[in-house]
Amino acid sequence: MDVPFGTMSVTESSKKLIAQILDSGRLTSGKYVREFEQRFAELIGTREAVAVSTGTDADTLALAVIYDYGAQRGDEVIVPALSFVATGNAVLHAGFSPVFVDVEMDSFNIDPARIEAAISERTVAIMPVHLMGKPAEMDEINRIAGEHDLFVIEDAAEAHCSKYKGRNIGTLGDMAAYSTYAAHMISTIEGGIITTNDMRYAEILRSLRSHGRACNCADCVMNAGATYCAKRFVDGKDIRFNFERIGYSCKMNELEAAVGIGNLEAWPQHLASRKKNLQYLLDAFKQFAPDLMTFRIESYEEIGPHAFPIIVGPTAKFSRDQLVSHLSAHRIDSRHMFLSMPTQCPGFAFLGYKLGQFTVSEYIGEHGLHIGIHQDLNLSHMEYIVGTLAEFIKKHA
Repeated sequence: MDVPFGTMSVTESSKKLIAQILDSGRLTSGKYVREFEQRFAELIGTREAVAVSTGTDADTLALAVIYDYGAQRGDEVIVPALSFVATGNAVLHAGFSPVFVDVEMDSFNIDPARIEAAISERTVAIMPVHLMGKPAEMDEINRIAGEHDLFVIEDAAEAHCSKYKGRNIGTLGDMAAYSTYAAHMISTIEGGIITTNDMRYAEILRSLRSHGRACNCADCVMNAGATYCAKRFVDGKDIRFNFERIGYSCKMNELEAAVGIGNLEAWPQHLASRKKNLQYLLDAFKQFAPDLMTFRIESYEEIGPHAFPIIVGPTAKFSRDQLVSHLSAHRIDSRHMFLSMPTQCPGFAFLGYKLGQFTVSEYIGEHGLHIGIHQDLNLSHMEYIVGTLAEFIKKHA
């Protein structure tokens, strides 16, 4: 049996819409991008959403908004040490300095008890990551941010449709940045999107994604295909060529939006399938402790599952590489877990962190992996995964 890590869903309605878009000749960012934004915002429960070309761009632009509120280049943003490298990259791309905080072993998310010690007079924001779709402890993070007058930007790249204490992830900070990459529940092939309840933030985001131009209306001539814009000419100048801030070039195109619209229609089925797969593995994994560990799910949270994390326990008589080789031999695809960005990713060495500063993140980076639980897998796949793991554990008992 083949168990692929990820899947790419292009629905029949998306295929029809793509054909219409190709026939129209209007392929760059337009009315379908705007439709995707509106429908995504409605799903998450925010007033606005702004689509961009990648999830990394979503992180970067959300951070860049802060410059309009007094931040300076080189100011600091607190992030978890353990995440996909895009989180740290985005902080640097936005012109800030990442300050890393270790994570909790049972959640893989930033440890709130360590955040305040990382705050300095140059700190402007906290960017918690909801890793694998598991919500970070947002109440405590928001409390700390409120006491220190900091922005909170959720990195919700993998947390589509997750909930924390009855509230949707994506609504719990000033902004939230999602990835809509191929393996994610709501995909546009490549892409990202930022949600917010602040309409001013949304205007700045639309400016930032298009070189910082002053043309930033939600339904302007560049975004929704209108034929006339009463705001275009101000004092004899074309607003489309007035650049108010340092910006980026990272718009989503119409074809990607069409794929996203189809996946928004299909997300209830995708979510239900992923939740069933997640729950089955959570229940089954109890038999593998302490050799194999995974995250703990709290009663007050719901996970919009991205993948299933597995950590080889410290007393196990086998290595991660041995486990991965066994899974691969049985055609179960896997990925190594993310690394401690500041101490296990050479690209961040210039920041001066030393191995041993983030012991939990480093352990997970050395001993963790994750496997797929997406909507194209079913109960028989989950049973096969558990049986394959049980065979391996018994062999190494």
